[in-house]
Amino acid sequence: MDVLKYNREAWDAQVEQGNMWTMPVTPDEVAAARQGDWEIIVTPDKPVPRDWFPEKIDGSDILGMASGGGQQGPILAALGANVTIFDNSPNQLGQDQMVAEREGLTIHTVQGDMADMHQLEDASFDLVINPVSTLFVPDVRPVWKEAFRVLRPGGALVTGFCNPAIYIFDIAASDDRGELLVKHKLPYSDLHSLTNEERKRFSDRNEPLEYSHTLDDLIGGQLDAGFLLAGFYEDNWHEDGKKEVPLANYMNLFVMTRAIKLK
Repeated sequence: MDVLKYNREAWDAQVEQGNMWTMPVTPDEVAAARQGDWEIIVTPDKPVPRDWFPEKIDGSDILGMASGGGQQGPILAALGANVTIFDNSPNQLGQDQMVAEREGLTIHTVQGDMADMHQLEDASFDLVINPVSTLFVPDVRPVWKEAFRVLRPGGALVTGFCNPAIYIFDIAASDDRGELLVKHKLPYSDLHSLTNEERKRFSDRNEPLEYSHTLDDLIGGQLDAGFLLAGFYEDNWHEDGKKEVPLANYMNLFVMTRAIKLK
């Protein structure tokens, strides 16, 4: 299967269906950002700490890696950053373009694979910000290498990802009956861990294929790419999400890291 193509089409469909990760920021949020009142969320609930961003955002070159949807990019552009949004889904990029036109912002959009961002030059960004999206690529290590390549020395990668432990549970049992039933061995993938019938449950809803990866690849892979880990925290669904995702009542499901390119 061509996973890149499949997930591109799935995310295009998710935009049409109104997935929460495709809903762009409002005019009020952009107006507030222009006045210095802003926050960026790349996991469900906790804003990224302010000191994880460049000291001077105005004029900074920032890449939103797999960050389409009109959520992070327009806020950063409203703060004066030179923003490029790179995403696999044309419809997700369209959300950023729509907000840019609506608000008079400049946002450069590029469609492609975050594991191969050959369209972007070496050492061209001060910050790479990556909302939870590495679960949609089969191999995450090339993503970290590409992020390292496009960053300038002293730049940072801010990324969110799922705790891989969540994938050991039977998703159908959790969704349908609220049961936490251990079923899968890690590393997990929708493509190889599920039967065709089980996978049909997700393909019928135009949901993208997911991969758990390992902590060795998610964290060790950043270090092996040349980064220095400089920040770490966990996040979870807000209260409404915890009602829908039983595991969220027992553990934090998301991780955020800040990694620095020293040279």
